[in-house]
Amino acid sequence: MTTLPTTEGTPAPTGSDPFLSVRDLRVQFSTEDGIVKAVDGLSFNLERGQTLGIVGESGSGKSVTNLAVLGLHNPKSTTISGEIHLDGQQLTGAREKTLEKLRGNKMAMIFQDALTALSPYYTVGRQIAEPYMKHTGASKREGRQRAIEMLTKVGIPQPNLRVDDYPHQFSGGMRQRAMIAMALVCNPELLIADEPTTALDVTVQAQILDLLKDLQQEFGSAIILITHDLGVVADVADDLLVMYAGRAVERGSVKEILTQPQHPYTWGLLSSMPRLSSDVNEALYPIPGSPPSLLNPPSGCAFNPRCSFPAEVAGGLCTEKRPALPDGRAAACHLSAEQRQTFFTEQIKPRLG
Repeated sequence: MTTLPTTEGTPAPTGSDPFLSVRDLRVQFSTEDGIVKAVDGLSFNLERGQTLGIVGESGSGKSVTNLAVLGLHNPKSTTISGEIHLDGQQLTGAREKTLEKLRGNKMAMIFQDALTALSPYYTVGRQIAEPYMKHTGASKREGRQRAIEMLTKVGIPQPNLRVDDYPHQFSGGMRQRAMIAMALVCNPELLIADEPTTALDVTVQAQILDLLKDLQQEFGSAIILITHDLGVVADVADDLLVMYAGRAVERGSVKEILTQPQHPYTWGLLSSMPRLSSDVNEALYPIPGSPPSLLNPPSGCAFNPRCSFPAEVAGGLCTEKRPALPDGRAAACHLSAEQRQTFFTEQIKPRLG
């Protein structure tokens, strides 16, 4: 399992620097209503060839975190602190020219809405070739040939013909494949996939996830897979980071979190998922309430207004003190390990089957 450090303070050195290291990342937006703390003290590591799944509801800080890694936030309205190191290079505070050399080359992103991300005015082939020509100095002819190669790799039929098509001439699944081709055209060492299977049917979802796994084996890329669906990462990710209200609340390997989740929020995510083995009339267990406002988050644990446990079970700490996330396999929760294990075994595990 990839070592994932604590979100509280600077983690202890692990003996060798990880490929991607994020430490105490904080991202704040200035709005007319006040300061939005979109990411509030997040840390994690990612090694080459590994996949980290980041899961959580909309507004939990997943995409904001990865846009900060890529340096895509508007500096006029965004304040970013903490440290982001990619292969030993500091990205936080780096000049735009430095980031431009890295984006699309050493690091790339697959956006969740391919129809919006792809320009309707240019052919798919031109859009795939553009970053390749920019970063390698290749000619237009070489760029076109590279685009055809990448369309072939991602499974687009008749790539020598479809290279001249426009995005609207592609189906949803084909557009997503084209986005993956564009992201991988320069063989990036870090690939960020932001909800890559959103709005795709189940069959196409499986094809896209299998494609990511195959291409990772070929290119050796480190992948961050952002999703709100734990089922999506079950067969793809090595480790999981569960986020809520801008903070990490649980981390561990995929197997550990899916079979022995330790945080009440993770229990809620798992309990609200339908299962193929369940009866069609079986009730689901949605998480009550809504995610908190990041303008004015609740005191103590941000999840406490929606938690299954009354605050007094943890001695009142839930509403008074924000829980830390210790090193290693851990959950940021004031409940004792015994309390959580008992509740999970008696109440949650029967729901999950």
